[in-house]
This record gives sequence, C-alpha cells and structure tokens, in this order.
Amino acid sequence: MKRIVFAALFVLAGCRGSGVSKDSRSAEFDRLANGFMASHYAARPLEAVALGLHEHDGRFLVPDQQFFQSEITRLNTASQKFNSLQTKRLSPDQQRELKVLQSAIATARWTLDSIQTPSRNPMYYAGALDVSVYLKRDFVPLRDRVRMITSVLSKAPDVFAAARQTLLPDLALPLIETAIEITEGTAGFLEKDVAAEVVKSGDLAAAAEYTRVAGRAVTELRAYADWLRKTRLPTAHPRFAIGTVAYAEMLRTELIDLSPAEVLAIGLTELRIEQARFIAAARLIDPARTAAEVFKEVQHDHPTEQSLLADTRRGLETIRTFVLERDLLTIPSEVRARVEATLPPFRSTSFASMDTPGPFERKATEAYYYVTPPEPEWPQSQKEEWLTAYNYYTTDVVSIHETYPGHYVQFLALNASTIGPVGKVFVSYAFSEGWAHYTEQLLIESGFGGPKAAEKATIQEQVRGAKYRLAQSSEALLRLCRLCCSVKLHCEKMTVDEATRFFMENAFYEMRPAHSEALRGTYDPGYCFYTLGKLQILKLRNDVRDQEGASFSLKRFHDNLLAHGGPPIRVLREILLKNPASWPQVL
Repeated sequence: MKRIVFAALFVLAGCRGSGVSKDSRSAEFDRLANGFMASHYAARPLEAVALGLHEHDGRFLVPDQQFFQSEITRLNTASQKFNSLQTKRLSPDQQRELKVLQSAIATARWTLDSIQTPSRNPMYYAGALDVSVYLKRDFVPLRDRVRMITSVLSKAPDVFAAARQTLLPDLALPLIETAIEITEGTAGFLEKDVAAEVVKSGDLAAAAEYTRVAGRAVTELRAYADWLRKTRLPTAHPRFAIGTVAYAEMLRTELIDLSPAEVLAIGLTELRIEQARFIAAARLIDPARTAAEVFKEVQHDHPTEQSLLADTRRGLETIRTFVLERDLLTIPSEVRARVEATLPPFRSTSFASMDTPGPFERKATEAYYYVTPPEPEWPQSQKEEWLTAYNYYTTDVVSIHETYPGHYVQFLALNASTIGPVGKVFVSYAFSEGWAHYTEQLLIESGFGGPKAAEKATIQEQVRGAKYRLAQSSEALLRLCRLCCSVKLHCEKMTVDEATRFFMENAFYEMRPAHSEALRGTYDPGYCFYTLGKLQILKLRNDVRDQEGASFSLKRFHDNLLAHGGPPIRVLREILLKNPASWPQVL
C-alpha cells in the first residue's frame, strides 16, 4: 500500500515549475519528500481518502499507544533527515518545499505533544470513527463505499479499548464534555443518517453487514460516553491550558517568531481599532442607539427558511461578478460551487462551510458550499433566532470567506498551479484561514455592497454600505477575540467563563454563541491564526506595494499569492519580495 502511494506521489513530483537540473542531493530530497508523504498518509487513511488517494479506501489504524509511539518516532526521524540536508544544493522550489515539510512535521509533532496527547485528550477517540468522507463524494458506487464504512467501523471495539487503556484519570473538564457530545453525535449519525444512506445502495448483503457492525459501533460509542461520565468526569479539572512554551512552539510551526505576549498585544491593539470601525459604521445607520443594538436590528433583515439556499446562490453570483468586474484576481474556473444544506451530523456546529475535493481526486470533483437551515421541528421563535445569523449582509460576508474569493478560489488556484505534491498536500492554517478572512475586508474596502458612485450616493445606498461594513467588522471582531482569548486561555489562566464574557463584551455576542467560541479555544488555540494570517497578508501586500511602486497591481499580487499552494506566509514573503530581510516584519 505504501509503495503505491509513493509511486503516485513520485510521478506528481515531476510537475515542478522550475526545470532546474537535479544533482544527487536534490534527488535525495525528492526521495525523502515522497517517502515522508507516503508514510504520513499511510498513517492517516481517512485523511488520505479525502485527498483523493483511494488506495487507502476502507483502511483504518487504531490509535493505540503503539500507534502514537510509532508516529512520534517517524516524525522525529523525518525531522532529523530533512534538517540535515544542505539546502544550497537544492533548487529554489525544493528549498521552499523543504520549509513547507519542516513546518508540517513541526505541526504534527506539536499536535501530538500539546493537543492530541493520547493520554490527555478524550476528543481524539471520540472523533476517530468519522466516516463522513465516504458519504460526501461518490468516487465509487455507494455499495462499495458502504463496505468501506463497515470496514472502518469494525475497529470500534479496538478504538475504545485503546482509549480506556491510554486516557489518564485526571482530564480537563472542557475536553471531556466536548468528547461526550461528539461521541453521542457520532452514534446518532451512524444510527440515523448513515443508515438511511446505506439503504439507498440497494445491496442487501452490504446493508445487513453494515447494520450488524454499526450496531456494535454505536454500542461502543455510547459505552465510551458513559465511561467518560462515570470514570473521568468525577476527577475532571479545569486545567486545559497548554502553557506559554507550547504556545510559542505552535506559533513557530507557522514560522512566527513572536512571543505569546507580543501576539496578545497586537490582538488587543487591533481589537480597539476594529471596535471603533464597528461603532462608526453603526452610527451611520442609527446614531441614536448603541452599535450592538443597531447590529441586532440589522440581523432581522434575513431570508426565510424556504428561501435561504436560493438567496445564498444568488448572492454567490453577485459576489463572483463583483470580483471579476473589479479585477481583484483571476478565478481559474467557470465551475461553480454547489450550494447545499449542511449534512445532518454537522448542523449543530456548522453555520457555513466549504467542502472541496482533495488535490488528487479525479472522479468526485464537485465542490459544495454548505449552509445550515433551521431544523423543521424547531419552534418558530428558534427558527427566527437562527435565521438572524443569516441576515443578508453577514451571509454575503461569510460567502466571500468561503467561496469568492476565499476558500473556493484558493482550491481552484491550487488545482491550477504547477507546484509539486508537497505544496498540494500541506497547507498552513494561518495562510488558509488568513486568506479567507482577508478577502472579507478586501471586498468591503473595494466597495462591495456600497454605492457605485460615492459622490452621488443616496442616503439609502450609504446606509446599505454601512450595514455591510458593520457585518464585516463583526466577523473581524470575532476573530480578534479568538486571538486574544487563545493567548489568555492558554498562557494567562483565563477561565471559560471569563472568555465567554470577553466575547460578549468585545464582539457583542450573546451568551450561547460566546460560550461556544470560548469552549472552542480550550482545544483549538490555533484559531488565533485567522487574524494572524490576515495581518501577515496585509503586511506583505503593503511591502509588495512599496517595492513595486506605481507598477503595483492588486490582481497580480493576489494571483501570485495563490499560485504557490498554502505555505506559511513567511515563505510567501521570500517568494514575492526581492530582498525579504530588508522589509521589517512584525509577524
């Protein structure tokens, strides 16, 4: 199995853009890179399937102590080999790929050490049996995918036996509570949603085997949730923080050399600036009320339950047309993302999301933009509350983030690029989310939603533009609060309740969504990278503009930025700036 992956990646490695002749050392780099990627996804078969590496279909590795130890050994060995390479003998493309690989290895090692330490994170086991990748795309007939799902689920007893053997008695309360929620959600997903799809396969034998195996998996899942309640909740503690040292290591995986304290200082400064923008936009709409009151009123202008998907589709076309008319960047394909309702298991946690095929997928190549309608059984008051989050202004800003020119255009550019498999596979958290967040501000600054001619704008047009600025600013405030709370939660002993209040007071969130954001920060400190990535891109844009002077082109800058995959943004600085060291770098 590993040899097949290696061969596929080796062929793809021939698609380099530089054409530099290789000596033995550069050939050695390619051998090491392809070998590492093959072993990396052999150890992560569900991720491999999502990438389009279907030689891993139906495979699953039990995350027991032996697995984690072998992963640590593999990553340490790879790190030593790549660090020992003499970079001067590599081509420019390979030098950049080396940095991407080193970043990816550092991220994987840090994750195992700090977030998914098998002995301290019950969430890892709760989500281990996520078979949704087999339902999202029809890369083979459904009857075959049913057998693959069944093969994965057959490992459920071993997964939860490993969890009981590995997890320590004293676990962090937020991680236990979240793990229980994920576990019960997965059980319901298998019992209801997957079972309904299995019936559609028309293969009675496969369906019967799924029913038998999934029944055992559901029993194991619920037993695991009950075990956590009985044996781990009584001894739970609130100490989820990874600490300053591990947090600084997380920043370095993205080649950011700032300390957590320096990152927090930047976040707090930007938060005050953004709050002033939010208040200024609200005053243009109604100076007699507070900014939070104005935004709450704006949120009542939303689609109906029945029109939500259709209105979102129309909004995408408007956004796409604006991007092209303003010549902001190249959209490499005429193929549209399909707007669909979010799949059932993710409705409770997902407002909107972009699901694109992996870079090696050749059959099931549809891209889906998922939005989450209210559940039919909800009372009307709950539906109305849910739909306020889909007000026309926020929905367009979120669509910008997810599709044009955010994540979907990132995906299209990645497919169109000539980079090798390293750049296709390993994508920086800060660049991916930073780019999507940056595009929200980009389009509003470029006039999206505002009057076509400022000097002739009517009051109605000015107010409409202010509503879009208010919605975009609200999204920026959310990400800034994530950054600040990420540092405070993990380095300054902030509690979940204190973080909840921080979101309420600084992003003007209600209690329930504020608590959800605070809770996410306990297990995803990397959600600081939305803002850090955006700020890095803004800094790079300013530096390139200063470098190029009157010849600067915003479209060329964006196209160049997206042409190299998704490396850490410091790598992009080395590509786009003639002398990167001469430009002061805050981030």
